[in-house]
Amino acid sequence: MDHSIYEFLFQGFAFVLGAAVGSFLNVCIYRWPVELSINKPRRSFCPVCKQPIPWHRNLPLISWIWLRGRCANCGAKIAFRYFAVELITALLFLAIWQSFPWQLAIAYWIFVSLLIVGTFIDLEHFIIPDHVTIGGIVAGVVCSLAVPALMEADSRLAACVRSLLAAALGYVILLIVLEAGKIAFGRKRIQFETATPFTWTKRGDDADLVVGTEESLWSDYFAREKDRLLLECEEARIDHHTYGNVTLDFRYDRVTAEGHVLMLDDVTQISGVARELVIPREAMGRGDLKFLAAIGAFLGWRAVLFSLFVGSLLGSIVGLITLVVGKRVWSAKLPFGPYLAFGALSWMFFGQVFLNWYARLLSP
Repeated sequence: MDHSIYEFLFQGFAFVLGAAVGSFLNVCIYRWPVELSINKPRRSFCPVCKQPIPWHRNLPLISWIWLRGRCANCGAKIAFRYFAVELITALLFLAIWQSFPWQLAIAYWIFVSLLIVGTFIDLEHFIIPDHVTIGGIVAGVVCSLAVPALMEADSRLAACVRSLLAAALGYVILLIVLEAGKIAFGRKRIQFETATPFTWTKRGDDADLVVGTEESLWSDYFAREKDRLLLECEEARIDHHTYGNVTLDFRYDRVTAEGHVLMLDDVTQISGVARELVIPREAMGRGDLKFLAAIGAFLGWRAVLFSLFVGSLLGSIVGLITLVVGKRVWSAKLPFGPYLAFGALSWMFFGQVFLNWYARLLSP
């Protein structure tokens, strides 16, 4: 058989395999953030009617197009994300197969699968689960041990050590950025043009905070035990007790008003009118630290630095665009994981090109 036919068959296999893996990644993206098992139920189901989807209506890429993005049982819309994840995974699997030796390709297939899951979960939920980050670190070390070429090493031991050191570097660099950002920008003060109504309402183990038109989850503001949120109020009401011209000093589990400390577990609702709000904030989530560590475990220390640089640059550009196009609300969050993933992919495919360009720049 002609060599080109073999090549075509393997490329087709890589694309189809990527689409099938993408279908599984959609399961992870949907279930992990809501703490559902990816094994039970084994079959995919409609998020709206919960009806199991038979195999002939769950064909990667084909089914979404054939059903026009709707559930065959209840007619509910199926998000375009399902099709996009399958297509992106298929294209990346194909590109990797065409660009790298088969041993590296298999390792990179695992890597990009983790990047895709982390990216889409971070975009939707602003978290990157430990399944992706810690699992990615372990997978990166194991793959480096199995394929030393990942770390450009001749021995498995050397590759394993380099992978661990690169993972540690990724974590420590972002940890320094996180702590420095907390010191420099750890509090944000919002002064309202007019007195603005607010409500704090308990919801299970968490609570909803609504200030004017901004709605947010209480736990989003408290990454550390010492974090404080301050509300300067013209008036405030805590359950049946009313205060006038008071500053409410919140910790995650309690509030202080006029020297009285109330545990939030004993409070149902807080409301009032605020003049100023001071919120605690982080430079980034701790999931990003572990995500960059996973990138290092797969791609090495240079990829850590490159991914951080490219991710920060791209994130800054996107942030500036959102400010120019429309005023960003004060409670908005920007996930950093997708930018790190983009930097990692850029390094994986074009890292050597970048190094050659940089070398020519230094020694023309």
